[in-house]
Amino acid sequence: MNKTKKNPQQLGDSARTFAVRLMQFLVVPTFVLDAQGRVLIWNRACETLTGLPAREVVGTKNHWRGFYETPRPCLADLIVEGRTDELDGLYVSHGDPNAMTTFGVHAENWCRMPRRDLEFCLAIDAGPIYDDNGELLAVVETLRDISAEKRSQAALERLVSVDGLTGVLNRRGFDDRLALEWERGLPQGGAITLLMVDVDHFKSFNDHFGHQAGDGCLQRIAGILGEAVLRPHDVVARYGGEEFAIILPGADAAGAAQVAARIGKLLQAAAIPCSPSGGGGHVTVSVGGATLVPSAATSFAELIRHADAALYSAKSAGRKRYVAWQGQAPVVPQPGGGPPATP
Repeated sequence: MNKTKKNPQQLGDSARTFAVRLMQFLVVPTFVLDAQGRVLIWNRACETLTGLPAREVVGTKNHWRGFYETPRPCLADLIVEGRTDELDGLYVSHGDPNAMTTFGVHAENWCRMPRRDLEFCLAIDAGPIYDDNGELLAVVETLRDISAEKRSQAALERLVSVDGLTGVLNRRGFDDRLALEWERGLPQGGAITLLMVDVDHFKSFNDHFGHQAGDGCLQRIAGILGEAVLRPHDVVARYGGEEFAIILPGADAAGAAQVAARIGKLLQAAAIPCSPSGGGGHVTVSVGGATLVPSAATSFAELIRHADAALYSAKSAGRKRYVAWQGQAPVVPQPGGGPPATP
């Protein structure tokens, strides 16, 4: 039986048709841009992921509509336009654009699909395709939904950083957050204030009421400290035992005194008994505060040291008071004046 031989042109057309059909039916969401940034292919898996049908984007530069509310480049666009130096400002994490080979670059980002009104974290890979002369023909971008993985990772990180008894950050979480706020403050030159809070005579409280009641007391104190900070980026942490810490990014000494005053008022209102009879007063705390402006010549360890020294002065001066570190030494407020002396 005679077979009709296909010429090279027909073979080439057949191969291209097969490649396009293969890409269309890949289970991995994929789209392809030409050298001018127009969509050549928007496969079915990409339609399912984004809710944006191919007929609305093929032949256009409107593929951003699948991922964002307003125009912004996708990873493939950055390769087409030679703008991979902008990765830092556009993606949560990414590979090194300077090390990009013909296999392209990887990035990760959270996107809210406008058509589906759902948020996904996407693992994104975009790679260029060149002709025999090294000219760019197209860029292929593939997408993978890693939302469940990222949410599980975030939940695990929260568990690792949260104190199981009080629900505030633990020591590890405190260290990480203070280091982060210090780094953020370096280029901005804004102050950071740290308050160290110690529950007065807590050992006696445990001796009178037992450790279970002591745990309940610490939980109530943590709740009070959480109420005393009013800004969403302020941080309450359990530093250890009956000692807590409050990070106040951007707050000065006056702001710290206001927070200490609120702690005092909230504790007074809570009126947690500190003796079995209920008539021997209520639980109080000692508070030490320090404020520093992050710089290359200082470190957050100095901020902790100064706040600790102020707390020690508050306890040495009789407890139930706030002491602020100012300059070279802690300043103990005098009765009847200055910052609150009885938190």
